[in-house]
Amino acid sequence: MNVNKFRTIILMTVMTVIISACGLPGASSEATEPAPTESVPTGSSATEVPAVEEPSIQHTVIPPGNLPEKQSGEAADFDSSKSFEEKTLIGGDRFTFGRFERPFNANTMDVYFSQLDIVNTKVFQDDTWIFASIAFNGLKAASSSSEKYAVEIDDTLNGKGDWLIVGFIPQSGDWSVDGVQIYQDANHDVGAEIPLLTDESSINTGDGFETMVFDQGQGNDPDSAWARISPNDPNVIEFAIKKSALGNPSKFMINMWAGTSLLDPGEFDINDQFTHEQAGAADSELTIFYPIKAVAELDNSCRMAVGFQPTGKEPGLCAVFIPPSVEGPASVPGAPGCVEQTCDAEYTWNSATCSCEFSGPR
Repeated sequence: MNVNKFRTIILMTVMTVIISACGLPGASSEATEPAPTESVPTGSSATEVPAVEEPSIQHTVIPPGNLPEKQSGEAADFDSSKSFEEKTLIGGDRFTFGRFERPFNANTMDVYFSQLDIVNTKVFQDDTWIFASIAFNGLKAASSSSEKYAVEIDDTLNGKGDWLIVGFIPQSGDWSVDGVQIYQDANHDVGAEIPLLTDESSINTGDGFETMVFDQGQGNDPDSAWARISPNDPNVIEFAIKKSALGNPSKFMINMWAGTSLLDPGEFDINDQFTHEQAGAADSELTIFYPIKAVAELDNSCRMAVGFQPTGKEPGLCAVFIPPSVEGPASVPGAPGCVEQTCDAEYTWNSATCSCEFSGPR
């Protein structure tokens, strides 16, 4: 083979390789982005799936900055700091009646939690919202990871809670849905057979508020419930609950809670989950049960009636002054117009204070 023929063969081979390479995928000088695809892991390796961004919650109805001027109810609560040194209480804690005044640690009762000690509660409402205001002896010790705060609403007026709105301590004075949840007792077992009173035969039989209908903006209405630190008082937590989220109740009973792990929607009614012996008592004069044991670090308020005139027989109702007639003046303690009420068991009527007072065994 002569040299010229050999060179021709080599040149043709090189040209063929170059032409073939130009036709390969990806050989273009302009790179293209591969389309993202999901893949199923095969063997010991898996192709990374691009993250999908969750759509942000869009709020359309935010509670107003100022609460309504007119209150729908107010109830003071026992200030446990006044009896802390004596490690006993002179009122406010009656386990068998579902009343708790236990902002202390279990057994020794030598640690007082001011951030769990409710001292006053108020309720307001407008056409859209129910507002609950809870005042504490001191919130500065609270953290967002341990304490819980709640509003319980009974819209059937039978003593059985129907709704529980729960939240951790808000982080600012701005309304936020962070940490706020709404639970419903859809199967109506809260309170067992006898609402609010301890049912010894029904201990640990119910599942409490078992149905979550709102979770921090997730639910049928992302604006259902909010919480904040009051812009007017750093020791007050405020909740705003949309009436439509609760079925638009026109009348209801409402009370408020503070606690830690025991303030669990599934544990209601709490005095139906423990015996009195297990729970203990905060009053040292109740020698059989004192001190508090399994039921500790917990406080709640009595129930306020909203949207109706209570008879005084509603379970858990705060002491009220009942007017002698629609047109007449409201009753006041010790006044002739004070109307006697029928008191619960172990309570007797005191006309001097116009209230039911505990008179049972201690």
